[in-house]
Amino acid sequence: MATLSAYSPPWPNPNPNATVLSLQEAAEGLESQSQSQSYDSLSSIMPQDHLTEQLSPVSPNPNYHAPASSSPDSNSPPVPVSLLHLSFNQDFGCFSTGTDHGFRIYNCDPFREIFRRDFERGGGGIGVVEMLFRCNILALVGGGSNPQYPPNKVMIWDDHQSRCIGELSFRSEVRSVKLRRDRIIVVLEQKIFVYNFADLKLLHQIETIANSKGLCAVSHGAGTLVLVCPGLQKGQIRVEHYASKRTKFIMAHDSRIACFALTQDGQLLATASTKGTLVRIFNTADGTLLQEVRRGADRAEIYSLAFSSTAQWLAVSSDKGTVHVFSLKINPGSPGTEKSHNTTDSNAASTSSTSSLSFFKGVLPKYFSSEWSVAQFRLVEGSQYIVAFGHQKNTVVILGLDGSFYRCQFDPVNGGEMTQLEYHNFLKPEAAF
Repeated sequence: MATLSAYSPPWPNPNPNATVLSLQEAAEGLESQSQSQSYDSLSSIMPQDHLTEQLSPVSPNPNYHAPASSSPDSNSPPVPVSLLHLSFNQDFGCFSTGTDHGFRIYNCDPFREIFRRDFERGGGGIGVVEMLFRCNILALVGGGSNPQYPPNKVMIWDDHQSRCIGELSFRSEVRSVKLRRDRIIVVLEQKIFVYNFADLKLLHQIETIANSKGLCAVSHGAGTLVLVCPGLQKGQIRVEHYASKRTKFIMAHDSRIACFALTQDGQLLATASTKGTLVRIFNTADGTLLQEVRRGADRAEIYSLAFSSTAQWLAVSSDKGTVHVFSLKINPGSPGTEKSHNTTDSNAASTSSTSSLSFFKGVLPKYFSSEWSVAQFRLVEGSQYIVAFGHQKNTVVILGLDGSFYRCQFDPVNGGEMTQLEYHNFLKPEAAF
């Protein structure tokens, strides 16, 4: 069970006469932001969220390491850093990194570092950084050999005040955190806690099978909350539909679940197992298997799955050093049915992604009738990569734990090898071409 306390180091209190803007109201304003706009700090993105006014103050934590801020344009010599965490925000317009010195935020399009927070020596390790779209509220968890905060605590960081304004404490290490405009979801090894964002009230507890990766996904569409996590059995997925108060269990694979992803509206779910050869797409409402695509024949570790905004495409990254893009023929509004392929793009994609030996279906092994990827991009093997679809049409953004940033474009008609449009090493800004 978690314990909650506010976090009040000796900074001046916010102006009591200031206009109070709830997190919900502030977050709604994010939808009008231009996706290509970049910012020099998180604080400039939106007005102050007065979450502190809803928490009871406590004495300052004596183990807190006072932060030291450094901007991307600082004249101080660069300090070598090690990446501990890498993730996109909810709309894939930004990504965050946790390092052994602090955390950094980057804009995807155009690519640039927009914010960093480096902590004092003797601590600084951040193992989880979860953004809430582009607002000034972040969730932080300590990590690495010298964690900035205990790994069993979720720190609610308000960059407008440059400090932590609340914390959630647990009996075991936090594996991951997911944020919505109205919820905070904390994932432990075998439990998940769901909190109301406004007052951090505990709303729900879920027990899972051992989940060392902290696997969990939530929808981000307004008015609907769908949460997906591992079930209590090997290969099982649990789907929580909070609007209808329904729980759905899906036996997605025979092997353990390795990775999954939700569409923004929570209607579609893509899953992969530790075997890593097949990716399955399900309807979350009734658990129907809608489509199955093949990454390859050899066992692989799937690092990430990502739907495009229209759910027309699915991207997959693995330890094989290749990112695949698959064509989806699913209409989320009509479970179990396929889209009518009226466009040239869709026709070409569906043709090129199906094995030429598909006429042997039912005679030869299933491998020969599998649906294969439309487009691929080859990466350097040996690093872990995560992937998302870019805001430019038919583009994919790839991030590596080696500091690599790739923007690639795929041909939806002819498929094949993607074209590299851009490369940066975000740990070494001079390494770009």
